[in-house]
Amino acid sequence: MNKSYIQNSFYEKTARNRIASIVDKNSFVEILKPGSMPTSPNLASLDITGSFDDGVIIGKATIKDNFVYIIAQEGQFMGGAVGEMHGAKIVGMLLKAIEEKPKAIVFFVDSGGVRLHEANAGLIAISEIMRAMLKVRNAGIPIITVIGGTNGAFGGMGISACLSTHIIMTEEGRLALSGPEVIETLKGVEEFDSKDRALVWRVTGGKTRYLLGHVQVLVEDDIDDITQEIIAALQLPVANVDLSYLQQQQDGLQQQYDQWFGKKDSLSIWQSMNINNPDSISMLSAEQVKAIKKG
Repeated sequence: MNKSYIQNSFYEKTARNRIASIVDKNSFVEILKPGSMPTSPNLASLDITGSFDDGVIIGKATIKDNFVYIIAQEGQFMGGAVGEMHGAKIVGMLLKAIEEKPKAIVFFVDSGGVRLHEANAGLIAISEIMRAMLKVRNAGIPIITVIGGTNGAFGGMGISACLSTHIIMTEEGRLALSGPEVIETLKGVEEFDSKDRALVWRVTGGKTRYLLGHVQVLVEDDIDDITQEIIAALQLPVANVDLSYLQQQQDGLQQQYDQWFGKKDSLSIWQSMNINNPDSISMLSAEQVKAIKKG
């Protein structure tokens, strides 16, 4: 594999390296640094070794001189799963933003959802994240979410990601409610084969989510491209989450449900969208897919 590609890949980086490669040099100030907070008591009670940051890094930084808050989930610790302390760090950062009013919150989501080991504490944490994200949006502060990590955005974090004002996604990122393994376990391999990696990415990957309008931007797995799109998103207004907005979103989802319910592969959806050669979509670049959507 090309060495320069790996060096500039968002997917291949840890959460801390993602932050360091996107924010202005030496601008990141971490809040609740490793060693300044206890590890998860819930994991300790199960004799499971915790992490010094509980799988999420929070702090302040600048990106091209724009003051932002940063939240980055570490997918290498328990799949970025949300437990009590993990969630509390995210909620605290979101609510603090309402006081200090940064230009935006940049959220690197990389999570399979709730940390099942922590049961109700994890579920409550997810609900508190959702509520805090809506409060931040109502305060007029953009939440720019980037999905391009190894664990994607599933379960409660899949829902939370969709509460963002702006979602930037790579083809390698995945976004859905239930993960492939969960669907296969509950419905059988005939419903969804979680080992068919091409199918998984066609259904939950960035190209499908972009073509269906579930995310605003599709980019290559490239730090420079992602940084450029974050800067562009910083200039956009925040849409009000009022009844009219919610009804409009609901109507759009209902139309997609009515049109495509029962389809098990995005190939048939792409075909019904009158996209020529839908089989070739998987091999196209982000720019080529964006050109198709623009017509």
